[in-house]
Amino acid sequence: MPTETFEFQVEARQLLQLMIHSVYSNKEVFLRELVSNASDALDKLRLEKLRDDSLEADVSDLHIEIDVDKEARTLTVRDNGIGMSYDEVGQLIGTIANSGTATFLKELKEAQDAAGAEGLIGQFGVGFYSGFMAADEMTLVTRRAGESQGTRWTSRGEATYTLETVADAPQGTSVTLHLKPADPENQLHDYTSEWTIREIVKRYSDFITWPIRMVPEAGDGDSAAEPETLNSMKALWARSRDEVSDDEYHELYKHISHDWREPLETIRLQAEGTFEYQALLFVPAHAPHDLFTRDFKRGVQLYVKRVFIMDDCEALLPPYLRFVKGVVDAQDLSLNVSREILQQDRHIRMMQRRLTKKVLSTVKEFMTKDADRYATFWREFGTVLKEGLLTDTENRDAILAVSSFATTHADDEPTTLAQYLERMREGQDDIYYITGESRQSIENSPHMEAFRDKGIEVLLLTDAVDEVWVDAVGEYQGKKLRSIAKGAIDLDAEGDEKADEEREKQAEEYAGLLGWMGEQLDEDIKEVRLSARLTVSPACVVSDAHDLTPALENMYRAMGQEVPRTKRILELNPGHPLVKGLHQAYEEREDRAELAESAELLHTLAVLAEGGQPKDPARFVKLVADRLERTL
Repeated sequence: MPTETFEFQVEARQLLQLMIHSVYSNKEVFLRELVSNASDALDKLRLEKLRDDSLEADVSDLHIEIDVDKEARTLTVRDNGIGMSYDEVGQLIGTIANSGTATFLKELKEAQDAAGAEGLIGQFGVGFYSGFMAADEMTLVTRRAGESQGTRWTSRGEATYTLETVADAPQGTSVTLHLKPADPENQLHDYTSEWTIREIVKRYSDFITWPIRMVPEAGDGDSAAEPETLNSMKALWARSRDEVSDDEYHELYKHISHDWREPLETIRLQAEGTFEYQALLFVPAHAPHDLFTRDFKRGVQLYVKRVFIMDDCEALLPPYLRFVKGVVDAQDLSLNVSREILQQDRHIRMMQRRLTKKVLSTVKEFMTKDADRYATFWREFGTVLKEGLLTDTENRDAILAVSSFATTHADDEPTTLAQYLERMREGQDDIYYITGESRQSIENSPHMEAFRDKGIEVLLLTDAVDEVWVDAVGEYQGKKLRSIAKGAIDLDAEGDEKADEEREKQAEEYAGLLGWMGEQLDEDIKEVRLSARLTVSPACVVSDAHDLTPALENMYRAMGQEVPRTKRILELNPGHPLVKGLHQAYEEREDRAELAESAELLHTLAVLAEGGQPKDPARFVKLVADRLERTL
C-alpha cells in the first residue's frame, strides 16, 4: 500500500499543541510513558500466548530496549510485545483520545496545577503524545504478533500524520523520537545522554517486571558492548516495607493507574497459610473523571506467582470500591484462569472479603487519626462508597461507620450517624433526614419548618444514591431512619393533651374544606389533611410512608423502568392566613368555581416549593396572571 496522509481532527490538533508546549511540569516523563506502554504490550502478548498456544509469536525473550544515536539525535524505545495492526494504529495512535478528546480538553483547561494536568493525560490515554515535548518528529513502526506485515506511523505533531505498510518490521513496536535541541532552562535535557536515561529509568520504571535494556556507550578499545539491564525488576509487593521507599510505591501506582499524582494511601497486605497471596493497594487522592460512567475500567491487576494474568480483575473488589487500584499476586491459582472462572473461585471470594475489609478499615483510620485525609477521601469517593450500603450487607455496618453526612447541626462539618445519636434530644425515637438536589434547596423546603423551629437535627442528603440506601438500611442502632417528607409527622404528639385537643378541633372545623379539596384535586393527590410540620408555609406535598418519592420515580424512569405515577398527600397549615382565608371562603360561598382555581394554585405552589414542576406550566402561568390582573 502507498503512504497515506491523514489529518488530525480539530480537537486533536489543539491537544497536540498543548502537549508540544508542555502541560507536564517535567518533560522527562515522556520516557516513563513510552516505557509504560511497552510494558503493557509485553504483558498483553504473554497473556495472549497463554490463551492461544497456536499464536505465532516469539515469547522467549520479552524485553524493552532503549537505543540512542547521538549524531542523528534520536531516541528509540522498542519492545517485542503484542504490536498493532494497520487498523489498530489508525484507531489507537492516529486518533487522540478518540472517545473523549473534547472532555479531556475541557478538564485540562480547568486543571488547577501541572500535577492535575498530568493526571488527566494519563487517564485519557494520550501519554504517547508526550513525546512531542522532547521531539520535533515521532516515528512508530509496529507489527502485530501473528501477522506478517507491519505499519509505519509518522508525524511532526502538526496537522497531519502518515501511515504506510512495511514488509520487514519485527514483532512488537518501536517509537523513535527525533529530539529537539537540549534546553536546560526549559527543563529539556539531553536525552541522548546515557546517564540521563539511566537516572530516568531508575526513578520511574525500576519496578517494571520486564528487563529494560540499553547498550552502554563504547569505551576506548571496546568494539561492541553488551546490552545492560537498567531496572531491578523486583516486585515491590514481594519486598519488605523497609526495603521500599514511598517514592517507589508512588511510581508503581502511577504506572498502573495512569494518574500521575501521588495516591492518598498505600495499603499492604500479605496472607499466609492454606492460601497465600500478597496485595499492594492504592487509594487515589482524586476521583477519576469517568468514575460514574458505564465504560469505567475497574479492578486491580492480578498476578499468579509474579506472572501477569489480568489487568482489570473485577472479582477482587466490589463495585463500590472500584476507585481502588493495585496489584494482587496469588500463589495457588491457575495461570490459565479466566474472568468467568474467577467469579466462581472460592479463593478469589476469600481474597475479596479480606481486601474489602482492609480498605474499609483504612478509611476508618483516616476518620479517627487524620481528619484532613478523611475529608479528602469522602469528598472524592463518599458517593460511590455509599453504593455498598445497597449491595454489601456483610459490610454494611462498617460502611455506615465510615460514612458522614451534611446536617443542620453545622454548616460545613459533616456528621456520622453515631454523632447524630449522641446529640438526639430526650424522647426522640427516629433519625430524621431529607433528600434533595442541593443543601440550599432542601434547607429552604417547607418540610424543614417545624424541625428548625424546635431545633431538631436533620440529615441533609443530596447524592442520588441517598434516595435508595436509606430505605435499604432502614435503621441504625435501633433508631429508625425517617424521611421528614414522607408520612405523617407530629413533633408535639407525645403527651401533650392540649395540643391533641387543638388538632382534633381543627380537624373537625376544616373537615368540609379538606374533603372538597380532595375531590377537586383527585387527579393529582390521594388526600388533603392538616399539617403539623408547617410553621411558615401555607402548604406542602408529602409522600405516603411506603410510597416512592418523585426523585426515585424519575430515577427508575431514567433507567428505562416504567413505574406507575404515585399520588401524593397535600398538607395545609391551618395557622397560615391563606389557608384561613380559603376556609372562610369555602364556608361563605356557594359558587366555588373560582375557589377551585385557588385550591389548584395552592397545590402547585406546594409542588414548586419542594423543587418540583407544575403538571401544566402554561395553565399555572395563566391562573397566576389572571389573579394578578384582578389585584391591580
